[in-house]
Amino acid sequence: MIKNILLFCCILLLTLSSCSKKKMAALQTELSEYKADCINKVNKLEEEKEALRGNIQIVQRDLDLCRESLKNEQDKIKGLNEQLQYMKTTNTDLLDRMSDLSIISKTGAESIKKSLEAINQQSGYIQELNKSINRKDSTNLALVMNLKRSLGNINDEDVTIEVKKGVVYVSLSDKMLFNSGSANVLPRAHEVLSKIAKVVNDHRQLDILVEGHTDNVPISNSCVVDNWDLSVKRATAVVRILQKQYNVAPSRMTAGGRSEYSPKTSNDSVASRSINRRTEIIILPKLDEFFELNTLPETGR
Repeated sequence: MIKNILLFCCILLLTLSSCSKKKMAALQTELSEYKADCINKVNKLEEEKEALRGNIQIVQRDLDLCRESLKNEQDKIKGLNEQLQYMKTTNTDLLDRMSDLSIISKTGAESIKKSLEAINQQSGYIQELNKSINRKDSTNLALVMNLKRSLGNINDEDVTIEVKKGVVYVSLSDKMLFNSGSANVLPRAHEVLSKIAKVVNDHRQLDILVEGHTDNVPISNSCVVDNWDLSVKRATAVVRILQKQYNVAPSRMTAGGRSEYSPKTSNDSVASRSINRRTEIIILPKLDEFFELNTLPETGR
């Protein structure tokens, strides 16, 4: 009887030992899987952190651009307000003088009246100019932000966006658009052109000037006469794609070539010549509106 009890106890111990080993192996497997999962999550968080850091840098650059643009326009508005204040002061002085027309000749009074009308007209012009500047700057800011957001995944060396002389310039590198000496747009450039077209189609009140630029290395082959010819053909190639494939209205666009005569930098190295070979898409106000904005009213003198 005792022997049977001892035998039973031994069998029970062996069974328990076997079960413990299985549980231990299962726990180790579960621990390994949990560790691998944690490592994957940490790696994913690191990638998200790097992406956020890049977005922060882009937003900071855009903010700096906005601050600079705002300061420039505030300086313009300050100057215009000073002119307006001077005209108001002059207006008041003239009104004071007119209060005693008994000592002023009829010819003098008529001259003062005309001067007052001219001052009032110029004052209204300055106020309208202020409004136009604010509208233009708001449009340019929205345009730049939309372009940067749309082209955020494109290499900064291939696409640059900036505001110069009150208009938006999108500069596209030669290597992204064309093969050397060719005016045929490369397939990989269509992604960028489609994104630019989408943005400019959202701002139909603006016109587009496409300019081709080359370096100063002479070129001549069966298809191209010289750098003038190459720069014009490249500009028209881009315009055709914007019109025919991405529905930009042809009445809004102008194509032109600048050859080698408007370089961004010197042509004394391979790197600098590469910078000068570019196509610029310039987004600007319609010409009739531009001339109206920059035409002073008649003063009557």
